[in-house]
Amino acid sequence: MPTAEQYLKPEVIQTVARLDLRARFIVEGFLSGLHASPYHGFSVEFSEHRRYAQGDDLKDIDWLVYAKTDRYYIKKYQAETNITGYLVMDLSESMAYTHRQQLTKFDYSICLAAALSYLMIHQQDPVGLITFDEKIRHSLPARSKRTQLGTILALLSKLKPVGLTDAAASLKAVAAMLRHRSLLMIFSDLLADPAPILGTLHQLRHRGHDVILFHVLDEAEVSFPFDGTVDLKDPETGESLVLDAASMRGDYLDAVRELRDTYRRDCFAAGIDYVPLDTSMPFDKALLEYLSQRQARF
Repeated sequence: MPTAEQYLKPEVIQTVARLDLRARFIVEGFLSGLHASPYHGFSVEFSEHRRYAQGDDLKDIDWLVYAKTDRYYIKKYQAETNITGYLVMDLSESMAYTHRQQLTKFDYSICLAAALSYLMIHQQDPVGLITFDEKIRHSLPARSKRTQLGTILALLSKLKPVGLTDAAASLKAVAAMLRHRSLLMIFSDLLADPAPILGTLHQLRHRGHDVILFHVLDEAEVSFPFDGTVDLKDPETGESLVLDAASMRGDYLDAVRELRDTYRRDCFAAGIDYVPLDTSMPFDKALLEYLSQRQARF
């Protein structure tokens, strides 16, 4: 039986068939790891507390938490803790790619989205789901009721990555439809011209939204483990290019590095959390970014 920490590994979580169990195991593995981190002491309801800061009233310290953790935490009012989140999923066919990992980019993203839903609902935070390809395909309003988790997981489990995508136009539509400040958790491989996408992300920030951009690539797209002659096919257009792997490896890896650096620099300047991931990475890096974003808001 895998340990809690092992459930953060994609190769382990792919052995779990049900999405609700995947979400629970990922979160439990994540929370188990928090006990050895600077966030030691938080349970799944960690959002109800924040670290003591100079100037806080001593009477607000939660002494029970102090007794367990030897750290000072302030109990927060529920009104302070609520954050409305939207999971924003890229449905493009390129997300269905995998070379040798058990989880495709889409599977990996779905697992992360399910785990984040689990976290938010258990924190009594409203969470909704938006999916897109060339346009918005699903828009599930944010709710905080426990039944919302089942609703989100049911939709996530039915999603299929097919066809073309237009991330810039779709994210622009998301910006137009949201009336209140929200936390947008975007999952995409971003395999398109970054300029229009970054322009739309700037619009989201200008409208007051917080954004975490999960840039999910396949492990092979990051490491390029190919030899000999390779046939590179664009899954969305069907175009094919036959090349010698050895002669193009350096240029390819430079291009991937430059793409990530472009997003990293621009997102940092705009106050957007950019999280580069690949399908071989444990899930806790992404969940920790969510936690860090949440801590920064309060």
